[in-house]
Amino acid sequence: MARLKDKYLAIKPELQTALGIANVMQLPKLEKVIISVGCGFAMKDNKLIQNIQDTISSIAGQRASVVVARKSVAGFKVREGMPVGVKVTLRGSQMYDFMDKLISVSLPRMKDFRGIPRNGFDGRGNYNFGLTEQLIFPEVDYDSIMQIHGMNITVVTSATADKDAFKMLEMLGMPFAKGRE
Repeated sequence: MARLKDKYLAIKPELQTALGIANVMQLPKLEKVIISVGCGFAMKDNKLIQNIQDTISSIAGQRASVVVARKSVAGFKVREGMPVGVKVTLRGSQMYDFMDKLISVSLPRMKDFRGIPRNGFDGRGNYNFGLTEQLIFPEVDYDSIMQIHGMNITVVTSATADKDAFKMLEMLGMPFAKGRE
C-alpha cells in the first residue's frame, strides 16, 4: 500500500474529531489528481509536444494524453484538431504515490520554496496550484528535455467545503505557505 494512504488511514480518527464529523464515511478523501500542461507555444512542433508528453508520463507514472482543440479560434491561430495541451489523470495507488513524491521529494527541491499558496481552493473542496518548471521531479533528465515548461496540478477531493479539504491536505503533509487562512 502507498505510504500516503497509510498516513491517511492513520489520521482518519484525528481528522474526524477536528472536523466534527460523526459518520466516518463523510470524511473527505482524495479522489483524483490531474496534471496538465498547456502547450499552445508548441502547436506546430510535434517533437516538442511528444517531449512534453514523455516528460509528464515519466513524472506521473502513467501515459499522458495529448489534448486537441475542439474549435478553431482565429485570434489565437488555433485550428480544430491541433494539439494544445497534455494531461494525465491519476487515481488509486498511482495518485497516492504521486502525491507522496510531490509532498516529500519534489516540492522541497523548488528554489526559494516557502510553501504552496493557500488560495487555490475552488469553493467545492478541490485544490489547484501551478509549478513553474518540471525539473523539480527526480525522474526528469535535464539533458532529455527540449524546453522548460510549467504544469498545473489539480487535487480533487470528496470534501464539500474548502476548510475541510484544507485540513485534510494539511494533515497529510501538504506544505502550505504560512499566513492567513
